Amino acid sequence: MSPDKLYEENETLLRAAQNGDLDARSKVYEVNIGLVYMVLERFKGSSYEYEDLFQVGSIGLLKAIDKFDFSYNVRFSTYAVPMIIGEIKKFLRDDGIVKVQRGLKETYSKVRWAQDKLRGSLGRDPAISEIAGLLEIEKEEILQAIEACQSPAYMYDVMPGTGEEKEQLSLIDKLANDEGNILMLEQMALREALGKLEAREREVVLRRFFKDETQHLIAQDLGVSQVQISRIEKAALAKLKGMLA
Repeated sequence: MSPDKLYEENETLLRAAQNGDLDARSKVYEVNIGLVYMVLERFKGSSYEYEDLFQVGSIGLLKAIDKFDFSYNVRFSTYAVPMIIGEIKKFLRDDGIVKVQRGLKETYSKVRWAQDKLRGSLGRDPAISEIAGLLEIEKEEILQAIEACQSPAYMYDVMPGTGEEKEQLSLIDKLANDEGNILMLEQMALREALGKLEAREREVVLRRFFKDETQHLIAQDLGVSQVQISRIEKAALAKLKGMLA
């Protein structure tokens, strides 16, 4: 079945599940359970049993099925992955299991200092690239420190309204109401999917589409033919499309 057909079938089942069809709910769960396995890869360092985390991740998936809002105009996987991650992080946080490396804490302290300094001079919140320039640190290292040290917000934690927004909204509502943040959700799902690729497939995709390198250059570096790089790229993209469908 083509990815488009799978997407349409998933959406039909989701609507039926939200209308009380338990069989449809079970089918949506089975079709998308791979998202839980995908997310669990990033929690391998946890001291909890894999089965325990799987159960928690499954709860996140079921919540995503029940709460998915079609008006967000994002694929279910894009919505569900942050929900599953949030459920597991909340579980770990509540049990005090999350440990942050000292180096990440030190980097995060520098990031907070740079944010305050740049906010004062720019009159606005600085971009990651501006923080990286001031600290002379790679953007990826800054993002890793922020992700590790900030309290992971649960997708349905209620946040107070600001300015003219008097109504309290959950984090997922705020994300969904911002076009740029929908892109962020999609990027989170993509990052999780990239982590499931084989090492060479991931390297080719990152270099081709994130560093804008040619197949010829990558082939030279890896000591293979350009035809082989093309095949690796096509296979990797097919896998990503399947995971994100």
